[in-house]
Amino acid sequence: MGFIADALSRVKPSATIAVTNKARELKAAGRDVIGLGAGEPDFDTPENIKAAAIAAINEGKTKYTAVDGIPELKKAICAKFERDNGLKYEPAQITVGTGGKQVLYNALMATINPGDEVLIPTPYWVSYPDMVLLAGGEPVVVEADKATFKITPEALESAITPKTKWLIFNSPSNPSGAGYSRSELKALTDVLMKHPHVWVMSDDMYEHLVYDDFEFTTPAQVEPGLYERTLTVNGVSKAYSMTGWRIGYAGGPVELIKAMAKIQSQSTSNPSSIAQWAAVEALNGTQDFIAPNNEVFKGRRDLVVSMLNQANGLSCPVPEGAFYVFPSCEGLIGKTAPSGKVIENDLDFAAELLETEGVAVVPGSAFGLGPNFRVSYATSNEALTEACTRIQRFCGNLK
Repeated sequence: MGFIADALSRVKPSATIAVTNKARELKAAGRDVIGLGAGEPDFDTPENIKAAAIAAINEGKTKYTAVDGIPELKKAICAKFERDNGLKYEPAQITVGTGGKQVLYNALMATINPGDEVLIPTPYWVSYPDMVLLAGGEPVVVEADKATFKITPEALESAITPKTKWLIFNSPSNPSGAGYSRSELKALTDVLMKHPHVWVMSDDMYEHLVYDDFEFTTPAQVEPGLYERTLTVNGVSKAYSMTGWRIGYAGGPVELIKAMAKIQSQSTSNPSSIAQWAAVEALNGTQDFIAPNNEVFKGRRDLVVSMLNQANGLSCPVPEGAFYVFPSCEGLIGKTAPSGKVIENDLDFAAELLETEGVAVVPGSAFGLGPNFRVSYATSNEALTEACTRIQRFCGNLK
């Protein structure tokens, strides 16, 4: 009998963290490395939010709080859901966790029994399948269209079985940036309405990071009939540049929220009191910085898409949101890198790119779909231009 729990043999470390760590190691060794793996905005947290945190410290709001969130933050979250999504929740229907990841994990731990299936569309955020496995469930991949990175109603219908408990839905998506239009989402919710045993876990973390004329919608908003079996998850990390503050939240049925609070009470207890007060200001305060930030991101998206599509063998669709692109390197499979290594898949592509040109990207297979790779454009135009120039050079030098 081994000392380490058998359950851990079912999961693997985060690929995005692995790429970031490798890039840091090379930088520490003196290499000129541009990291395009990080999934966080490079903007600073807005001043009003930082000021609210400082005020909370000065006012002594540094003690334990209610396990799953202070009343003031739950009230602010209720107001946000009604203002932005047309969803009415009471504070008893709200949970606050240490980042969106904990909220998702709590929900799975509170509901999954051995043999339960969880539908996960590709390409997916790297943590979804492993969280399901840790909870004792079975992740079931729903293959997306490789051109749009979206699943069809037919694919969803065919994946549902009597064992299906959840569909994890993420729009705009990490890693592809693809967003489902209202009509595309309605087609999926029409399928779900025929299967009342399937619940929806909607990860809306990139809600405010959308471009052009794309209109964000969330499942319970598009189909009110799903309200009683939907957990709508969000957080302050991305739109408010608060990744390190670690505040995620969700709205859902009271019974589920209570079960999630029980999990949290015996694991982490409450999120940081100071971060909670900062999140109150984030949700209640000015939202004026979101649109200008999005314009910056849109410009970066357009720059990266243009430059990557000019690289030999790459094809990069234009995403609707988030701050990622997910280009295909299928046109480079079988070519030989300067090291003599034959590029057989996206893992090889990413490894050789990092070694040859010092550009760190995340292989698409980590997200369940290859041969692609994820580029985060949450960095400066200068860094992006230099990185894409190196990628073009690398692709051009393959034989």
